[in-house]
Amino acid sequence: MTDTTPDPYLEHRRLLFATAYRMLGSVADAEDVLQDAWLAWNATDRATVRNPRAYLVRAVTNLSLNRLTSSQATREKYVGPWLPEPLLTSPDAAVDTEVAETVSTAMLVVLETLSPVERAVFVLREVFGYSHGEIADVLDRPEPAVRQIAHRAREHVQARRPRFDADPAEREKVTARFIAACAGGDLNAVMELLAPDVTAWTDGGGKVTAARRPLHGDSQVARWILGVLAKPESSGIVPEPAVINGELGILCTVDGAPVAVLTYGIADGRLHDLWFQVNPDKLHGLRADNDPA
Repeated sequence: MTDTTPDPYLEHRRLLFATAYRMLGSVADAEDVLQDAWLAWNATDRATVRNPRAYLVRAVTNLSLNRLTSSQATREKYVGPWLPEPLLTSPDAAVDTEVAETVSTAMLVVLETLSPVERAVFVLREVFGYSHGEIADVLDRPEPAVRQIAHRAREHVQARRPRFDADPAEREKVTARFIAACAGGDLNAVMELLAPDVTAWTDGGGKVTAARRPLHGDSQVARWILGVLAKPESSGIVPEPAVINGELGILCTVDGAPVAVLTYGIADGRLHDLWFQVNPDKLHGLRADNDPA
């Protein structure tokens, strides 16, 4: 008789990817972690595993923790600002505030400021709702220590998390106006859509031309954007609205291939923080099959 029982790894793959991606902010690293977890799962005597979901989450969390710890030195040597890899997400995520907040670029940037262990505890506790005792089992740490780490991480994130408007209709309207203003090369129109204290980060990773430091102020940011768009190599760029990391953003393509992604925060009808991802090595997550919701 053929065994039709679903493989727990395949059954929980979406959860496992969501955990690894929020831990690492990297599609490539998350996929590598899932591959390692798959190999470990296949080598395990499954008859001894009482809770496959807990086993797999524990494996993915600890593999992510090891990878995050080892990658910190590399990120310190990164050329220019380091930004997470963007992901195309389900259009439904744009109207699900809870999902959008936990996977948004703004949140992933804040999570980068946590220690690896703090990040693991925060993701498991605040995103997926694990109890302190369950997290203690996953990380093999005493529960009181996990409680302290969770409290510290939550306070750290709350202090640094930007406060933006989450109204999808407003975001759609501002996004359309911003695309039109950039396409028209209208400096004043672009500046009107930027907050006076706007900051823009660009991640080229040393692979393509990008600002090595954050840009500040509506005039500097607007002039930089229009300057990039005026270059001959930008003539074929097509910007389109797309749901990226749970929020409406802008996907730029040339002949259908992604070349840049812009995500941002909106408050009072204006763009505040802008994150430009132009590193070609970080554009592989722009496909819908890796939805981390």
